[in-house]
Amino acid sequence: MPELPEVETIRGELAARIVGRAFVAPPLVLDPRLVQRLFVQEFSQALLGQEISGISRRGKYLLFHLSGSLTLIAHLKMTGALLLSAAPFTSLRHLRAVFFLGGGLELRFSDPRRFGAVWLVLDPAEVLGGLGPEPLEPGFTPGVLGERLRGRKAPIKAVLLNQGVIAGLGNIYADEALFRASLAPWRAAGSLTAPETAALHGAVRATLAEALAGGGTSFSDYLRPDGSRGGFASCLQAHRREGQPCYRCGAAIARLGLRGRSAYYCPRCQGMPGGDGNG
Repeated sequence: MPELPEVETIRGELAARIVGRAFVAPPLVLDPRLVQRLFVQEFSQALLGQEISGISRRGKYLLFHLSGSLTLIAHLKMTGALLLSAAPFTSLRHLRAVFFLGGGLELRFSDPRRFGAVWLVLDPAEVLGGLGPEPLEPGFTPGVLGERLRGRKAPIKAVLLNQGVIAGLGNIYADEALFRASLAPWRAAGSLTAPETAALHGAVRATLAEALAGGGTSFSDYLRPDGSRGGFASCLQAHRREGQPCYRCGAAIARLGLRGRSAYYCPRCQGMPGGDGNG
């Protein structure tokens, strides 16, 4: 699933190409399930003629701010991609919608597993109101993170994936941040000490910033708007490296099932399940 670095990469690259352009024809919606809360015809008519005045991101959501006070919100979920092209589409494979923009550009919502969604709303809080703080914003401090972890008995990996706690983190960067901070993914979130919380805070911010600089991480489905892949996969230290040597200590990276997700960790740097998990 695209996480904060991937969605922010998409946001920046789309903004450079389509801000100031209008939707010049009704979108071709090939999968009505994509559109949330509105009938497809109502959605299409409301979008027609609207100009994109700006694009922002909140967590894993993209927000297209429109000239008529409406906001088009998109969530790519697990396998979605927004691809921009000046050439007419020639294949319907994996396409869920095509948006026709001024200047002959097409914005295509491709989504093999069809979990993605779009909303057209007056108030983005209708969709985004439950999200936690943005981890790269200045206001996200170690103290804020500590407050959001306090008293939580769930594993820290699971809590980091909770979008109501922190917005934008997913499997990849939760694993990477916990490895960087030398914290076991199964530790109770509320058990972290103040120094451990500060280390995790710094690890989250550094990991996300480095991934953003690399254009995000591509394994199979994540694509940038021009169809290219993110370049950060080669920089991963824990995620999906099961059996490979830890770059710090040489021990084999292990994988653990945790709350329905896989957690990748170094048993020497981060601890073993059943131990104290302090690394």
